[in-house]
Parts: sequence; structure tokens; C-alpha cells
Amino acid sequence: MKNGPLLLLGLFGALAISWAGIVLGSHLQLGALTPYYDDSEGKSFPELAPGMAARGQLVYADLGCAACHTQQVRRPDYGSDRARGWGERQSVARDYVHQARPQLGRSRLGPDLTNLAGRKPSAPDAEDLAKLLYLGSPTHPGYSFLFDTRQVVGEPSAKAIKLTGKLAPAPGSEIVPTERAQSLVAYLLSLSTPYDYPESRPVPRPAPKTAPAKPDQKAVPATVPDVKKKAGEGKQ
Repeated sequence: MKNGPLLLLGLFGALAISWAGIVLGSHLQLGALTPYYDDSEGKSFPELAPGMAARGQLVYADLGCAACHTQQVRRPDYGSDRARGWGERQSVARDYVHQARPQLGRSRLGPDLTNLAGRKPSAPDAEDLAKLLYLGSPTHPGYSFLFDTRQVVGEPSAKAIKLTGKLAPAPGSEIVPTERAQSLVAYLLSLSTPYDYPESRPVPRPAPKTAPAKPDQKAVPATVPDVKKKAGEGKQ
């Protein structure tokens, strides 16, 4: 084929332009983004996550949680995330400046977790999350391998999850979360977006222009007086 090299060059050029526009363009736009310093608060937002929570994000990624959960609250006119209590505002790029691997997610088989720790009217606590991870639910898999069942030696562990009935461990035993489970719970409890950045506030839309009101047709007299007739009556 005569124009084979030219065709390959064109394909390479198209791929290079696309890559530059998507990757380099995004980096130039967001790569230098920094935390937002609030003078009234005297600190920067978002705040750094504690060390255990940072390790928990690796467990979250390892378990593939992003396949069923997202971490991005959509803007009000793109969905009902705010009405569901998943967040008070839309997510923005600055929310993720401290995350090396943001877990934005691929689909929503489960609820969005961006603001899990700040949900209203009530947010889950460590005990609730540990039980969910161990037992699972009809819509959530269980991760019992993240827990150890061991004999109680001396005082029971304060970290052991409390189960009753058929779910309770054998007498003298307890179920304790491993370091991976504790890190994952710490990460989930760190997911909160309480600060409202300037760019997270929706841009107000101008009010739609309305056409001027038409005059009320009923106010117009039904008949017009005959001026000529009145003038003739005056001469008589």
C-alpha cells in the first residue's frame, strides 16, 4: 500500500493529540491544585487523613469496593444524591488532592460513600461497620476473612464485635477484627466532606426571560361609538 506510512503517521498523530488533550490538559488544569486555606478556621481543607485511614484506602482498593460504590456526589441537576443524604454539596477536584489513588468508583450498586461519616440524620459507627464487614447483608458481601476467631485469654478484647444468638461465637471465644479490618473501618469513618469550597457552590442561573404580558382583551369596549351619528343629531 503506497500511503501506508502516511496512514500510520496520521493514526499516531491522532492518538498523540488525544492523549495530550486528555492527560496533559487535565494535568495542566488540575495538577497544581492545592488545599484551600481558610483564614477564619486557621487551617487548610481537605485535611490529611490519619495514617490508619490512609492504609485503609489500600484495603478498600484491594477488595474492589469501587466496583459497587462511588465517591463522588453529583451536582444537583445531575441526580438526587443530596436528597438521598449522600452529601450536602457536589464533589470537586480539590476533595481528592491528598489521595494518591482516588476511589471514584465505576457504578452504584451500593450507595455513594463520599460523605459516609457525615451522613444525616445518622452516620454509622465503628461497631456498625465492623458487623457489616463480618456478616454482610442481602445486598453486601461479608468479609469474614478480615476477622480472627480466637480464645479469650484473660479479659475480652475491647475490639471484639458483639454478636448474639446464633451469630455469637462459641463460649470462651471472640471475633476480633484484624489490622486490615481496623484500617478499612478507619478509612470509611474518615470519608467526610464538611467543608464548602468556593468552586463547590453551584453557579446561579439567570432567571428565564418572560415575554411582556398582552393587554387584557376584555378591557377593550365591545362597540365603538358612532361619531358621525352623534354629530348629525347635534345639528338637528
